[in-house]
Amino acid sequence: MDSLLTQDEISFKKDVRDFVKKELLPHVEEWEEREQYAVESVKKFADYGLLGILVPPEYGGLGGTTMEYLIASIEIAKASVSLAAIFGSPAGIFTDAILKFGTEEQRKQYVPPAIAGDKIACFALTEPAAGSDASKVETTAVKDGDEWVINGSKAFITAGNVGDVIMVFASIDRSLGAKGITAFLVEKDNPGFSVGKVERLLGLHASSAAELFFKDCRVPASAMVGEPGKGLRIAFSSLDLGRIHCAGQAIGLADAALEATLAYTAEREQFGRPVGEFQGVQWMLADMSIQLDASRLLTYRAARMADAGKRYTAEAAKAKLHASEMAQQLATKAVQLHGGYGCTKDMPVERYYRDAKLIEIYEGTSEIHREVIARSLRS
Repeated sequence: MDSLLTQDEISFKKDVRDFVKKELLPHVEEWEEREQYAVESVKKFADYGLLGILVPPEYGGLGGTTMEYLIASIEIAKASVSLAAIFGSPAGIFTDAILKFGTEEQRKQYVPPAIAGDKIACFALTEPAAGSDASKVETTAVKDGDEWVINGSKAFITAGNVGDVIMVFASIDRSLGAKGITAFLVEKDNPGFSVGKVERLLGLHASSAAELFFKDCRVPASAMVGEPGKGLRIAFSSLDLGRIHCAGQAIGLADAALEATLAYTAEREQFGRPVGEFQGVQWMLADMSIQLDASRLLTYRAARMADAGKRYTAEAAKAKLHASEMAQQLATKAVQLHGGYGCTKDMPVERYYRDAKLIEIYEGTSEIHREVIARSLRS
């Protein structure tokens, strides 16, 4: 697949892979077993410049491409999907939304500290009653003089329990439905903001997902991002990028699962020969490789379209859908081919199996992506 990358991209991939091996891999198991957000990784990403891949140099970033962002997502996810999730928001959807829709003051205030690792950034759209249907956001923002007063709650927010600044989506007029939803920036020390339950998830044990509560939480008028009522446009624009990132997570996980399975089946002997010499096993491995390549191609296409300035909503949905389902299938086969040992925490495929299921659900479920793709066929 490197034949589809430029020499600069191949060099970048090698650099990221070296960073992952040196700075992340030695800590992955410790961070995963601790079951807390690996805040230490944020500074490692920042010091290496990875959080600023997509950020222009004038705000302290590298001014890189979506393809480079995807490459980094894949390489980090090969070590840990948790760490890829930590990397994703400040390097992607949070800064992307501010750069595209924020004021110059907001860009200068929030983007440099987010990519420097000085402030942990969150993206808060999901609510208990508004998951797949984001238009049903119940959190409200009411104008009071020069301030907005926010009331409501959010659920499953990555880094919500450790975040310093949160992009919150709230309705300024619920009678308007989706057209009332607006984006605001809320800092953790704002009165009226609090963190609720930190979920105990099936996977992603080195990341976190938390409830957030807003009770008469006041923010200045300058905290609004973009225009009133354009919140879903902001969210969906950035989530297209997020879906490329999630597809990258799935590809990285599946790549790691295939590599682990190839190594194990080459060494594990049954009936007097390595398991990998049995035709049934070889065919399973061949199918795993084909599925992985197909997902990579779909995701590369979406990234290339993004870098070309083309609309890529459907392509990102196809990439995320195919890659997430592929990763779950490959992780299942990897556990199967590891046998009983694949069900133990001594083998990394056990973690891949748990993490893969979450990738199928967050940043849009498989069902939602099929809806997005179906709509694109009618347009």
